[in-house]
Amino acid sequence: MNYTQKSRWKFALILGAFLIAGASLLYTNNLVHKVEKEERNKVELWAKAIQNKARLVKYANYLFNQIGSDEREKVQLWADATKKVGDVNAPIEDLSFLLDVIKNNKTVPVILVDENGKPNKSRNLDKALENDTAYLNSQLKMMRAQHPPIEISIYKDKKNYLYYSDSKLFTELKVVLNDLVESFMKDVQTNSSSVPVILTDSTQRKIVEFGNVDTLKIKDSTFRNELIADMRHSNTPIEIELPDEGKQYIFYEESSLSKELRYYPYLELGIISLFIMLAYYLFSSARKSEQNRVWVGLAKETAHQLGTPLTSLMAWVEYLKSKNVELTDEMEKDVKRLETITSRFSKIGSAPQLEPYDMVDELEETKNYIQTRSSQKVTFTLNRPPDIDTVAMLNPPLFSWVIENLFRNAIDAMGGQGSITLEVSRQANTIIVDITDTGKGIPKSKYKTVFEPGYTTKDRGWGLGLSLCKRIIEDYHGGKIFVKNSEMNKGTTFRIVLKAMSQD
Repeated sequence: MNYTQKSRWKFALILGAFLIAGASLLYTNNLVHKVEKEERNKVELWAKAIQNKARLVKYANYLFNQIGSDEREKVQLWADATKKVGDVNAPIEDLSFLLDVIKNNKTVPVILVDENGKPNKSRNLDKALENDTAYLNSQLKMMRAQHPPIEISIYKDKKNYLYYSDSKLFTELKVVLNDLVESFMKDVQTNSSSVPVILTDSTQRKIVEFGNVDTLKIKDSTFRNELIADMRHSNTPIEIELPDEGKQYIFYEESSLSKELRYYPYLELGIISLFIMLAYYLFSSARKSEQNRVWVGLAKETAHQLGTPLTSLMAWVEYLKSKNVELTDEMEKDVKRLETITSRFSKIGSAPQLEPYDMVDELEETKNYIQTRSSQKVTFTLNRPPDIDTVAMLNPPLFSWVIENLFRNAIDAMGGQGSITLEVSRQANTIIVDITDTGKGIPKSKYKTVFEPGYTTKDRGWGLGLSLCKRIIEDYHGGKIFVKNSEMNKGTTFRIVLKAMSQD
């Protein structure tokens, strides 16, 4: 499988993973919207219930005040009737009516006292204790605390005073109203919808009660004001009116759960994306590690296999030289080249030893070797500016391997005819080598891809040459190699950057 096919498989797998993630995100997002809608409906239902209960409290308070007013009027009427009964000039027909008024007061406890505060008459008290002075005094004390007395003129300057207390019915209604108000306050504070809620006074600034809000943060005035402003923006505050408190306002917003659910799909997408990237990274690292082990094993086995015939060839060259056979010099060069190649393969997988060498000398030696074994239609040029130091830390067998690979790729790209130019320059503490050919060029989208293992444009080939060059330059020599520029059908320039030994 070539690099293009593998890339397609990678793309297909990644696309499939993101499609699955997208489908999961879409489904989750749909569920979140449903939950959010249900939460919103729940909050609106709670708000309506609070409004209805506030109206109930208001109406109950109205009834309570009405009953209290009626009882006051009833006592006043009872007092007026008592006063007129003592009037000797009152018509007899009026007296029977006034006596009926006095008799019909069966609910409001009353005590009539003289101007010295001594009880004269009482009504609607405990019948068993209504003659008990201590009991009457205690009831009178309680009545004085509840309501001011009604003054009754009896004769000349003599006056009596009528004290009264709330009826049993009125007292029970007051308890019910207080319980209703307390229940309302609890419903606001601990609402079943778990929404943040704040009850303020009529100014909408002073907080009376709050629920589902951080008790520490609510003490901060800036936080309070911002929270109330946010709540007002989210929902129209509910206006209520409670007994003895006047108008108050309930502010509320959506629950923290609803807010968290809104961002959950994006969090899920982030986690899925992170998982996909991590899985791909681990898979890619494992694959590269396996490729490295196979490559190292293959390289060392190749070096081992070449060792035996190479030793034999060296012996045969020496034998032929002793017999004065011609062409042994060229044979010896090829044997040394085989020895260099064997050395290269043996160094794969282990840290090479770097020593200071003149880079131009190494380039010149490699150029000469390839030039004598290439077509005469290919010209080689090495340009070195004068008076620059080109010494760098190199491993000559591995470095020359890189240059050979670049030369052979250039010759293939030119179809066996064209020119190859080497430019050597110095920038600060780095030495730069540009290798330019006049071949068919490389698409800009493939500048980085050409260094990937398996990438090749040849019908036959493993696509390991440039990958090996990158490893030797960057991993073993601490430099950089990349495609500087390329134009289709005009040529390509590869650049190698290595650290120099010293700076001029």
